[in-house]
Amino acid sequence: MRIHIATDHAGLEFSTQLQHHLAEAGHDIVDHGPLDYEPLDDYPAFCIRAAEAVVRDQEAGVEALGVVFGGSGNGEQISANKVRGVRAALVWNIATAELAREHNDANVIAIGARQHTFEEAATFIDRFIATPFSNEERHVRRIAQIAAFESDGSLVPDPRAGVPAPTGGEDVDAFDPEAG
Repeated sequence: MRIHIATDHAGLEFSTQLQHHLAEAGHDIVDHGPLDYEPLDDYPAFCIRAAEAVVRDQEAGVEALGVVFGGSGNGEQISANKVRGVRAALVWNIATAELAREHNDANVIAIGARQHTFEEAATFIDRFIATPFSNEERHVRRIAQIAAFESDGSLVPDPRAGVPAPTGGEDVDAFDPEAG
């Protein structure tokens, strides 16, 4: 499988170790940067390029996933998710790594390099790569809804749309912020 990797300065050491780890497992690794340690680097372009490459590969029929690293992984996940066709998940344990693939068909994961040891992160990534999408109808349906919104802004109808709003005379349990 082809694995696209990107990071910021906080994840550069992880990225280097991970590339060796994944290559030893037989994966084709593509590094999207950075090349050198720069404490003031800007990660968005690295992560966006990695995410774009995952989508291009998948559209071309190439089995591909992405891994993005940062201090917390949050900014890297946000950046990757700006790419149409990417479903990037922040992973912090084995369960989130599995569920990202199994339920969400995530094609990119983000990990906080300052939050985990390399061994933990490698375990999450290995599990992410090894876990297939379940193809359960409910998950397929939900992913299609996300893709539709991403494509044209459409949403399923709001189930509350046909319910008339209270006019003030009804006995309605309203939310009272004072009541807690």
